[in-house]
Amino acid sequence: MKVFKFGGASVNNVEKIKNLTSIVKEYDNTPLVIIISAMGKTTNALEKVAEAFYANKKEEALQLFDAVKKQHITTAKYLLVTHFNSCLLQLTDFFTEVEWLLHDKPVRHYDYYYDQIVCSGELMSTCIISHYLNEIKINNDWLDVRDFLRTDNNFRDANIDWNETSNKIQSRINLSSKIYITQGFIGATDDNESTTLGREGSDYTAAIFANILNAESLTIWKDVEGIMNADPKQFPEATLISELSYDEVIEMSYYGAQVIHPKTIKPLQNKGIPLHVKCFSDIFLPGTFIHKKNAKQLPYIIVIKKEQVLFHLTSHDFSFVGEQPMSRLYELFAQLNIKPNLIQTGAINVQICFDDNPGKIEQLAIAASNIFDVQIEKGLQLLTIRHYTDSILYELMIGKEMVLQQQTKETVQILFR
Repeated sequence: MKVFKFGGASVNNVEKIKNLTSIVKEYDNTPLVIIISAMGKTTNALEKVAEAFYANKKEEALQLFDAVKKQHITTAKYLLVTHFNSCLLQLTDFFTEVEWLLHDKPVRHYDYYYDQIVCSGELMSTCIISHYLNEIKINNDWLDVRDFLRTDNNFRDANIDWNETSNKIQSRINLSSKIYITQGFIGATDDNESTTLGREGSDYTAAIFANILNAESLTIWKDVEGIMNADPKQFPEATLISELSYDEVIEMSYYGAQVIHPKTIKPLQNKGIPLHVKCFSDIFLPGTFIHKKNAKQLPYIIVIKKEQVLFHLTSHDFSFVGEQPMSRLYELFAQLNIKPNLIQTGAINVQICFDDNPGKIEQLAIAASNIFDVQIEKGLQLLTIRHYTDSILYELMIGKEMVLQQQTKETVQILFR
């Protein structure tokens, strides 16, 4: 049993969907569970629907959703002949599920409605792809992941009930040579209310299935060659990293690299299930192989985070910054669900760097002013280099003004203007 995950970029048009099927054909007679995201920018479009609905703009929300409906029906028409009517019938059920909600008035919090609306993107994409696979004689079973992946009601960042989810998946999925198509990113509560799993939720879904089914491997198909040592859009000379350990990927993600989220890695690491990151446009490229062994002679890995905010906090009476005020700060971080990227403490002051989230930054500044004198500096960037050398550090800092620096044997971080 192998688990595949295809992201939105790999299914964002008819040609990409046909390419997905050509990949599946290469694994003929291999049991597969295939996790698929919403098509292309569908999630963004559905977020606008949710925003309009919550702002009591019912007609606008319905118009925006109608555009999403038409896009998916058009895609189905291009792909399907004999299976079009059955596909449209199933799609109509998903449309009705959202439209029924849009004709109501919001009486609960935004995150709840976000999940009920946005989850339809994955349902629609998998419906079309499952019917297309059946039409070209690749038999498969479509599963509504909400029937299996049980969560709490922490909408937009739901937590998995592992015991219940494991029981449901194991009782339904037959490990013989069969293909299952289901959705990433979404789940449901015990009350059958849709939930979403937060950042990189589709990758996490794939890891959950791989863990519970004791899969041979998980492959995440992306629109890049594999995991690179820097963002190729910023650094055209970026090179492929062919092999990484679970721990290294977690470190890279922690510092802001757009790789694999730690919550995806952990279920795989717990059972030693290898992860392949491969290119869906050229399946013969080697990609990146992630497993438990530490890779040797890794290249330097560069991460640059823009739009950083630096808090300069000074004690009101110039007394030492001790355990109590720092404890209060961490309580505030937890309350606001905000993560510091860098912290540097002195005798009477603390400097803390965050991503610039305007709403949360303002709330934190107001709350922190009860403990400290607060000054804020915006428009900064945070450079992190794993496995750095003096030469690459010098090269990347030419013409930049350093604000803060922290350094260990493996990693250097510099906040700069």
